[in-house]
Amino acid sequence: MGTGEFHYPKSSFDQQQPHKVAIPPPQPFFKSLKNTVKETFFPDDPLRQFKNQPPSKRIVLGVQYFFPIFDWITRYNLSFFKSDIIAGITIASLAIPQGISYAKLANLPPILGLYSSFIPPLVYAMMGSSKDLAVGTVAVASLLTGSMLSAVVNPNEKPKLYLQLAFMATFFAGVLQAFLGILRLGFIVDFLSHATIVGFMGGAATVVCLQQLKGILGLVHFTHGTDLVSVLRSVFTQTHEWRWESAVLGICFLFYLLVARYISTKRPKLFWISAMAPLTSVILGSVLVYLTHAEKHGVQVIGELKRGLNPITIMDLSFGSEYVSTAIKTGIVTGVIALAEGIAVGRSFAMFKNYNIDGNKEMIAFGMMNIAGSCTSCYLTTGPFSRSAVNFNAGCKTAVSNIVMAMAVMITLLFLTPLFYYTPLVVLSSIIISAMLGLINYEEAIHLWSLDKFDFVVCMSAYFGVVFGSVEIGLVIAVALSLLRVLLFVARPRTSAVGHIPDSTIFRSMDQYTNAKSVPGILILQIDAPIYFANAGYLRERISRWVDEEEDKLKSTGENSLQYVILALSAVGNIDTSGITMLGEVKKLMERRGLKLVLANPGGEVIKKLNKGKLIEVIGQEWIYLTVAEAVSACNFMLHTYKNVEKPISSGSSSGKETWNDNNV
Repeated sequence: MGTGEFHYPKSSFDQQQPHKVAIPPPQPFFKSLKNTVKETFFPDDPLRQFKNQPPSKRIVLGVQYFFPIFDWITRYNLSFFKSDIIAGITIASLAIPQGISYAKLANLPPILGLYSSFIPPLVYAMMGSSKDLAVGTVAVASLLTGSMLSAVVNPNEKPKLYLQLAFMATFFAGVLQAFLGILRLGFIVDFLSHATIVGFMGGAATVVCLQQLKGILGLVHFTHGTDLVSVLRSVFTQTHEWRWESAVLGICFLFYLLVARYISTKRPKLFWISAMAPLTSVILGSVLVYLTHAEKHGVQVIGELKRGLNPITIMDLSFGSEYVSTAIKTGIVTGVIALAEGIAVGRSFAMFKNYNIDGNKEMIAFGMMNIAGSCTSCYLTTGPFSRSAVNFNAGCKTAVSNIVMAMAVMITLLFLTPLFYYTPLVVLSSIIISAMLGLINYEEAIHLWSLDKFDFVVCMSAYFGVVFGSVEIGLVIAVALSLLRVLLFVARPRTSAVGHIPDSTIFRSMDQYTNAKSVPGILILQIDAPIYFANAGYLRERISRWVDEEEDKLKSTGENSLQYVILALSAVGNIDTSGITMLGEVKKLMERRGLKLVLANPGGEVIKKLNKGKLIEVIGQEWIYLTVAEAVSACNFMLHTYKNVEKPISSGSSSGKETWNDNNV
């Protein structure tokens, strides 16, 4: 820490009274509580639109709030419909093969993938606030559903019970999502940090790709485990059952899908090539199997799909079942992941078109569509990135594109399901692998390494936790590390020594500004976090250590001894009773060492609590200043006065005191 003679830049300050730190006027308890609740749960002030409106208008606004379709449908026109119908048909061509594929990934009958692309999009079109989100099943949620339920119930031995658990898990996921949205608790999803999602999605995508080796190699028996070791053991212990016909077919279709995606990536206007590739693969694969009778030579096919619309399954929701705890746990995990993905995707595309989506509205919409889906033979749905990207690139204007997609799926369910009889499972595996490769974002992981090493550790922990453990383990590890980081920020806040930048009226951190100089006889410390019970003890010890280090340096250099310790509190947004007690203890500690404690720039909440805690009387009103510069001026007056300096300045409690004008630290 640099030291040296301190000089005032003579033209940089005015003769004026020191500014007193104002104590905010007291607020009634319930008004204060109301403001706190409003800022916590209603930062967007959703009730503002209802103010000064007649009752009839409030009813209309209320209906439009929960069903946004009634708001924008009045402005809908033929031009919008032309764009939406093209986008809807395009995403339907992707939704149909993906739906069948992802249902198999969840160990569910393939027809459920089509059911889940019919009812939920209709519900979302009425209740969702995103113009671009295309609703449907997703690979990660399908994998989670399959792995968590299969650990308890074997889908091959007890298919009916497994199906019931899938519907119940979807119901509980929907209830959780709607509950979070209604109670404005969407900020809970924010605990899934960006690094966590990148690592988790990459790990889940890796596991999904590995599991598709079952379909690529034509294996009949396969492990229910999702970890890398179990999957590779299952693959390489059955080399005698590998089907070369299936492998060749799978590799060819995978190559075709990857080439189509590459072309669409390089030429965005040709997005339809990638969007149509999965359906084209299904058609070509089905025709090839039908003509060559490949199903008799080891190429597994989907088989018969039931024709007709979604059967009602509300009676299958057996809440008295002994497996209800499994359904609840699966619903919570998959529901949170689906929320995080859907809202993130919706916000991303909303940013491109310069409009906002309401996160809490989206949660309610997701919740209601999954509750409705659980009663109509659907499993968990959200807004997948791949389908939404196709919807966006196809030029969709409103959520009507979801309605068009649902109608296309309805026609498929009513008339076209027999055409999928000869669809080879290996094609579905290829579709899943090509979709999942895009989720392994290694470039973002490299970026995290260069930007923040701890975030990189969180990302890799999530990835390896999923790949070598399970999806639940990877998620828990990543969330736990993220929460640990938050706790460390709170429990071990940063403190730094502040110095004066020469030829200015500015005081800044000496770590950041190497030219900043310490003021002789004065130690200025900046605390960069609220002071709570979790960090009060640490801050007390850290302040004491700063004083010890400063005194040791002054003794070694033979300079003037330390006289004043100024705590810059501009970054301390709040303080609790433990923090107030800590400041009182620091005051006593400074007195025992013959030092004077000075406070600078305490915020409104801090000074209010210091006043209520009677700490202002202990420290002394005259030693609490609006700016660090004024505090330094007061301390220097005392130092210069005692030393009979030629140019003294007045004390903090008298008039005519020269002060600094800068109040930022």
